[in-house]
Amino acid sequence: MALKVELKPNERIVIGNAVVRNGDTRSRLVIEGNVPIMREKDIMGVSDADTPAKRIYFVLQLMYLDRDIGPHREAFMTLIEEFMTAAPSAWPHLNQITRHILNGDVYKAIKATRSLIDYEKELLNHE
Repeated sequence: MALKVELKPNERIVIGNAVVRNGDTRSRLVIEGNVPIMREKDIMGVSDADTPAKRIYFVLQLMYLDRDIGPHREAFMTLIEEFMTAAPSAWPHLNQITRHILNGDVYKAIKATRSLIDYEKELLNHE
């Protein structure tokens, strides 16, 4: 099944190992095949990973784009354990993320981490 992506002018998207930048006009791509795809707005840079939840997101992003959990497994587990120790109330979020990883769906884990980032923000604003 093909994925249809509409890009704004000058928007970037990662397709596999390549970064594709759109031209000056809006365009639509039809991507066929099984490669990791991330829109520019969903990509987190190293400097943006400035909280524990964002560091989890960043590691998951590396897993997804590399198409290999192995090299990042230890960092992921350490971050999950540290978050759980610091905020046990985040267990439902962390459990969902971990379940997606165990099921082999890193992209769903990334999406689930967005709610962890929001939850972390709530916790930090209430302290």
